[in-house]
Amino acid sequence: MNIGFIGAGKVGFSLGRFMLTKNIRVIGYYSLHAESAIEAAEFTHTNYFSSIEELSDESDVIFITVPDGAICSVYEQIKNRITGKYLCHCSGLMTASEAFPDIEKYGAYGCSIHPLFPISSKYDTYRELQDAFFCLENGDNSGKNETESVIFSLLRQMGVKLLRIDAHNKAKYHAACAIASNLVCGIEQIAMDLLGECGFDAEESLGALKPLILSNTSHILRDGPQKALTGPVQRKDAGTVKKHLDCLEGRNREIYRLLSKQLLMMTDCNNNEYGYKEIEILLSK
Repeated sequence: MNIGFIGAGKVGFSLGRFMLTKNIRVIGYYSLHAESAIEAAEFTHTNYFSSIEELSDESDVIFITVPDGAICSVYEQIKNRITGKYLCHCSGLMTASEAFPDIEKYGAYGCSIHPLFPISSKYDTYRELQDAFFCLENGDNSGKNETESVIFSLLRQMGVKLLRIDAHNKAKYHAACAIASNLVCGIEQIAMDLLGECGFDAEESLGALKPLILSNTSHILRDGPQKALTGPVQRKDAGTVKKHLDCLEGRNREIYRLLSKQLLMMTDCNNNEYGYKEIEILLSK
């Protein structure tokens, strides 16, 4: 089957190149920004399509790898020429029905495949996708069995790990992904900023935090977050928590307070244990 990509950003680059390493037939790219599609075609040694209609006509499976807000617009442009074709988007949030309303009326099939992986580089991330999980939505479009047969075959050929999710849970699923990945970046930036206030430059801060971050992440992945938990909340050390709160201001203080309340609920202890109530009171202020 011929696979074409509409959209030539990091996801399109990475998925296309990854598929080619699995001997999957990718025919090329179309993008609203021609230079991006040309670059993607060169990177993957495939074709550049100058029109969305041409790519749609020559593709059996069309991956729409554009920002979430543009997926429906792309669908509207091609829906009258997709009979017998399979449309896939890669949004972790949008359902297939939201992206491709009434697709069965056009004799086509829609699905949602989300790589549960931080695609941060157009040129390098494809090398890491082999170990990623791909989340396939349990959609409600007609032709579901036909869609699943084709898409399962594609995912099997890619050799990736597969997760399934119901459409009504996608927002919660995507929030979980963002918390585990994107929001962690914000937390680490706060830590680096605080070290900067202590006189460390950015390189020193990142270098100093690196073994702490790697060790903690390793323990979380091995034992789970509750067993990996260390620090003053886990020790019920109210004095240290108070000093932390006293030196923090505004948004940073509120982030520390809310996350520490979560940690307090994770501690394996009786609520009457010494130090617990003291921390609970501190975090409620």
